[in-house]
Formats: sequence, C-alpha cells, structure tokens
Amino acid sequence: MKFEDLLLETGGFGRFQILILFLLCFPRINLPMHFLLHNFLAATPSHHCAIPHQEAFVNLTTEELLLISIPREPDGTFRSCEMFSQPQFYLLLLNSSLQPENDSLIEDCKHGWVYDHSQFTSTTATQWDLVCEQRGLNQATATFFFIGVTVGAVIFGYLSDRYGRKAMLLVSLVCSGMFGMLSAASTSYSMLAITRTLTGVALSGISLIILPLGMEWVDVQHRTLSGILTSIFWSIGNMLLAMLAYLVRDWRWLLVAVTGPCFPSIICLWWVPESARWLIANGKVKQAHRHLLRCARMNGRKDFAVSPEALRKMTTEKKSGENYSYISLFRTPVLQKISLCSGAVWFGVAFSYYGMSLNLTGFGLNMYLSQFVFGIIEIPAKLIMYVLVNRVGRRQSQAWTLILAGLCIGANVIIPKSFTSMRSVVAIMGKGFSESAFTTVFLYTSELYPTILRQNGMGYTSFVARIGGALAPLVFLLDDVWRSLPEVTYCGVAVCCGSVAFLLPETLNVHLPEGIEDVEKTQVRGPLQIGAPEGVPLQSRLK
Repeated sequence: MKFEDLLLETGGFGRFQILILFLLCFPRINLPMHFLLHNFLAATPSHHCAIPHQEAFVNLTTEELLLISIPREPDGTFRSCEMFSQPQFYLLLLNSSLQPENDSLIEDCKHGWVYDHSQFTSTTATQWDLVCEQRGLNQATATFFFIGVTVGAVIFGYLSDRYGRKAMLLVSLVCSGMFGMLSAASTSYSMLAITRTLTGVALSGISLIILPLGMEWVDVQHRTLSGILTSIFWSIGNMLLAMLAYLVRDWRWLLVAVTGPCFPSIICLWWVPESARWLIANGKVKQAHRHLLRCARMNGRKDFAVSPEALRKMTTEKKSGENYSYISLFRTPVLQKISLCSGAVWFGVAFSYYGMSLNLTGFGLNMYLSQFVFGIIEIPAKLIMYVLVNRVGRRQSQAWTLILAGLCIGANVIIPKSFTSMRSVVAIMGKGFSESAFTTVFLYTSELYPTILRQNGMGYTSFVARIGGALAPLVFLLDDVWRSLPEVTYCGVAVCCGSVAFLLPETLNVHLPEGIEDVEKTQVRGPLQIGAPEGVPLQSRLK
C-alpha cells in the first residue's frame, strides 16, 4: 500500500489541500522580490567625474562645463570614468566634439562622481561609488546573495529531511525577515555584502521547502496543478517587485518593502501541517495520524478511519537510527544518473534565467516595464506548461523549454540593436521559455527523488543551480572582451544543459517514490500503476 492510496481515501485533493497550497503561496511571493532585487538595488545611473573647483566656472552652463572637463565617447556621450587633467577651454571656442589627441591630458576620476538622480534617489552604486574600477563589486552584490542561497540549499536541504519541512520553513522565514531588515540598515558595503549573503542563506529554505511540502499532501493527478499554482505566485512577486521599485526609489526603503511580507507569512504558517509523508517515513506515525484525520474531516470524508499501526507498516526502508545525507544521492546507479543529470539541468536553468532576468536594459524596454512584462509573460508560460507536462511529459518539456530559451538568447546576438521591437519580442519569448524550464524543473526534480531523500535531492540540485545564479551576474563583465560574449555564453550553456534532460527518466503518472528501492524498481519495471489493485477494497487495507 502506498501513501497515494491513503490520500485518495482522505479526499485526494479537497479543501485541506487547497488551504495548504494557498497558505504556502504567500511566502513564495517574497522570493522573486529578493532574488531579482539586484536590478534595482544596485542599478547604476548615468554618471561622470566630479569636477573640482566647479564654483570658479559660474559663467558656464552645465553642458559647457562638461565639454571642457570630460572627454567624449565616439558616439558623443560624455565618458563615465575619465576627465581632463586641466580644463580644455579651446573646445568652447571651436564648439567641437573633437577630442585632444594627447592622452596625457586624460586621467581617471579623482574627486568622486556626480550621478543622475532622476530615476533613482539612491542605490548601492551611488551610496559607495561602486562604478568604474569598482564596477565588479557592484555586480558582486548579486553574487554574494546567490552564494548565500547556494550554502542555504545545502543546509536546509539536509535539515528539512532531518528535522521536518515545517520547522525549517519557519526558521527560514524568521531569519529572512531579520537579515533583510539588517541589510536595509547597512552602514558599509562590507555589512551589506554579509547581510545579503545571510539573507540568501535564509531565503533558500523557503525556495526549497514550499513546493515539496505542498506536493507531499497532493495526489498524483493534482501534483502538476499544485506545482504550477505555487509557481504562479513567483510571477506575481515579479510584478509586485516592478511596482514597488517604481514607487520606492531609495534602496534602503526598497529592501524594507520587499522584506516586509516575510512576517505575515510566518503567521500563515501556523495553519500549515507537517508533511504526513515525512512523518511516516521517519516513524512519527501518531502525528501523521492526527494530520490525516484532520485532512479527511476538512475534505468531508468523515467515514475515513486508519490506525497508527497501519501507518507504521507503511514506514519506508529507513532503519532505526539510520540517517540519509547527500552522499546517499549517489548510492545506487540510478540515483547517480538522476543526480548528475538533474544537477546539470538545474545549473543551465538558473544560469540562463538569471542571465536574462538581471539584464533588464538590454532589450529596448524601460527597466520597470521589462520587469513587469517579464512577470506577466511567465503566467501564460506556466499555464501552457500545465498542459504540456501532462500531455508531452516532464522530460521532453524540460529539455525543449531550456533549449528554446537558449536559442532566443542567441538570436538577440544576431538581431541588430536598432531593431528594438524585434529584440523585445524575442527577449520576452526567451523569458517565457526560461520560466517554463524553471517551473518544470521544480516539479520534475521533486518527483525523481524518494521521500526519504527528497529534500536532500532538492538541496543538492538547488546548490548546483545557485552556483549558476552566482556566476550569471559576473558573466556580464565579459562584455569587456567581446560585447556579445555574455549572451553567447548564456545561449551555449542553456542548449547543452537542456540536452542533458533527455537522459532523465519520465515521471508522468508515476507514484512519488517513498524509498530508494522504489526508484530502482521504477526504472527496472517501468512506471508504477496508479490506484489500488482491483478486487481489494482500499479501506480494508487501512485497518
């Protein structure tokens, strides 16, 4: 007897499951507001070198002052990181855009920078002058955050399998709120880097636990629906970030605004039960029994009855005192294949997704509009995936969405910059494919691993994904080598990693495996059949 059969007797997918999924969606909204916050938190507005003794040139207009003090680029714009060592007054007389041929007259900024505050009141770049030679530190802000998420994936993946999903989700929410507020109060770049890293560690728990916790309460037929529903709230968070960033132009208050939802989410968690699958797998049958009875009552199955002894017989192969770790993910040949291939897929998904999401100004749209449109396009993409993963299957959907996302990124390397409308359309399509790949990989991976290793598996794959997320913002620095090299890199990685997905097993209409033996049997014998054997009343087997 499988836990799936037990769920069907409690109502399968009723008010109890709907309530759980709805409550788990609130913390899900908070994730993209932090994961994509770098676009606005560390935005670099237009800037130029501060001009010393500016008060001595009161008779000159701002344009004239810049003309004699700041060299120009070939396109006529003023340089951001260089200035003349001495004012070049002859440029006023000639009224010319010609630049001095003597490079000795040009030097780096020595007196700071002047920023255009028309779009942003304050960002981390303007707060600590993270421009020009310090540009790498500004990009590293996102990398520090994703390093934290990477570490958190390992920590929470293990702890949630060891101590339970709900307990670790609560710890994650509390720490996310605390470190988020400390980030907003940062008095130095070092403090910001540390607190953003710790925020990433804490938020990783939310990212890892929500989907498996909800899915472990849902029957086979509604697993895809629960995954898509939870994922839609990520897109809502995307759109809310665009609106909050538009309304709040100071980076400190923006951090406060995106961290605030953590606290009501903690209250919502009060009504969310621990995973009965995890409780049974770890021998805590009395708590599982209590939650299952509550589930049956809420779903209108008042005749449901099951004894703790019957649940104890469902305990998986986990022996008394035996603990599973990340090493267990490579214990058998099938698990080795799943872990290696799914790790590669997760890396490609995260690398390409954040490569597009952290480049809002490269597609010809206003950055707030880009963020909002990128959020909107994700919703129909998820709804289409709901149909595809149930018709085509998880494996084909995963592979082709990631490959097509990479091809869209590559297409924008070829399309000229002047074709802004076409570039925007291709970018939006690529973002849709990228989000479809991300939506599928969460659902797919949670179905590949057994209950006793599910959070370890999610932790491992999320760890690999966050390495991709940490590297994605640094790849933008490759434009110094070749302007299109970042896009070519994102494209190549997405196509290669998408192709690896073809090596994974299909999980469509397959029971969630409870133990390692279930994973091996599924590969040897094929998909497990859904439902109870004919002629055997399920209720009699639960006594």
